[in-house]
Amino acid sequence: MERPSWAPVEIDLTRPSAARVYDYYLGGSHNLDVDRRMAREAIEMWPDLPMIMQSNRAFLRRAVRFILEQGVTQFLDIGSGIPTVGNVHEVAQQHTPRARVVYVDSDPVAVAHSRAILANRGGTAVIHADLREAHALMQDPVVQAILDLDQPIAVLMVAVLHFVPDTNDPALRVAEVRDRLTSGSYLAVSHASAQGRPEFADSHRQLYRRTPTPMSMRSRDQIEQFFDGFELVDPGLVWLPLWRPTDPEQAGERPERTTGFAGVGRKR
Repeated sequence: MERPSWAPVEIDLTRPSAARVYDYYLGGSHNLDVDRRMAREAIEMWPDLPMIMQSNRAFLRRAVRFILEQGVTQFLDIGSGIPTVGNVHEVAQQHTPRARVVYVDSDPVAVAHSRAILANRGGTAVIHADLREAHALMQDPVVQAILDLDQPIAVLMVAVLHFVPDTNDPALRVAEVRDRLTSGSYLAVSHASAQGRPEFADSHRQLYRRTPTPMSMRSRDQIEQFFDGFELVDPGLVWLPLWRPTDPEQAGERPERTTGFAGVGRKR
């Protein structure tokens, strides 16, 4: 297989990557044939998947804009994947050029791609770290150099916590991040759930077992626990398209088809 110019030499081109599959769903160009095959197989089983991923990305953009409007210009994007197609630093720096963003991912594929994309991009950085080691993540020298943790920051955990299994106690990992944040900081979360379309959940989980990051879907009540210590802003924890849509028609007639819940909380 010929290696694309954007694909760093250290990544395995023969195995699908969740980050590159997601990029494909979003209409990005940082994906390979092995990723596209997996994505097309998934879409055959669940035709709504591109809509779901695009809805998730749209929530991310709306959440970033909302947080910027509250005066917070620092972002820690944990589980960022490949920062392409409507990424955080583009949205934030269009609002204010002084916005700073640190992208974090445990997948070396996503990190390698991210570093290539963000080379020489001011106000941004990428680190290879794992939410399951949250304390070390928050102590990373790059995080501390780019972000002022003594001032409010926004932590984005968008479509990442469903890749943290219960055995790693994701609520505790979120709490470890929360405890390092000052009052007035924000947490944005989106998370897959089987509640919207339970008939598709098992097949989708099976598919992601092919990647290094298998998926755990959770209920709305379980997801809400991640906001312990935060005050959920209106409209609370809702289906993805129902979180502050810019156009009411974006929600559609059956918002539960997105099978994901989203919310933003402010640290007390």
